[in-house]
Amino acid sequence: MRYLATILGIALCIPVIMFRKAFETNIRQQIIELESYKDRNPFRLFFISDIHRRKITKDLIEEVGTGIQAVIIGGDLAESGVPLEQIEHNINQLAKIGPIYYVWGNNDREVGEHHIRKYIQNVDGTILENEAIRIKTNAHHLWIVGIEDVSSGRADIKKSFENVPDNDPIIFLSHTPFVFNKVKNQYSPDILLAGHTHGGQIRFGKWGYYEKGALIQNRDDFTLISNGFGTTFVPFRFGAPAECHILTIRHKEV
Repeated sequence: MRYLATILGIALCIPVIMFRKAFETNIRQQIIELESYKDRNPFRLFFISDIHRRKITKDLIEEVGTGIQAVIIGGDLAESGVPLEQIEHNINQLAKIGPIYYVWGNNDREVGEHHIRKYIQNVDGTILENEAIRIKTNAHHLWIVGIEDVSSGRADIKKSFENVPDNDPIIFLSHTPFVFNKVKNQYSPDILLAGHTHGGQIRFGKWGYYEKGALIQNRDDFTLISNGFGTTFVPFRFGAPAECHILTIRHKEV
């Protein structure tokens, strides 16, 4: 009977732990060195994806701090059922960190595309829809290339890269990472950013529906697939911590 009570106690604790894990705030500080980045001053960006139903707090904004030159939102800013005032609040909070650059996720339009467009326009943010934007750094520049949500059927990789020179540092942004290989086969981005997978959200060791998120340095590029900030279906996490990222891009000495 005592063993049964112990097992039952453990079983009841697991959902509580998973619920708490879903609302953690983990900011990953990561460094990327690129030969193509010529500026001697680092470029710092904040990347967050898959916010879904979570609320961006004042504490998160304060922890990120100052000196961020771009806030990149990798889609699924919202989903059906999220109050519009919360979505607007989240965008307004993120805009306090720095200029916003956003791509659509597969759930965002469930709350009404026009609402998100309005909220991002109100903070002078940029929605990247199969296009690229040139960002000035202190003494140089880089490009952010963003595609439409793949599930919408409107993603156009070729169009998004058509005005981007090969020799400049390039950040490619997509909600889903499943286009990464196709992009790398046709173009040469230095950094590829995505979310969508939630790192599997609930995983046990190496077992999960998707791979755990990570920043990986490959031979010719860096890929970051984030576990994401929020959750989908149920507010539970285990083995795939909620996360957002501060990336510091700096010149690599050859």
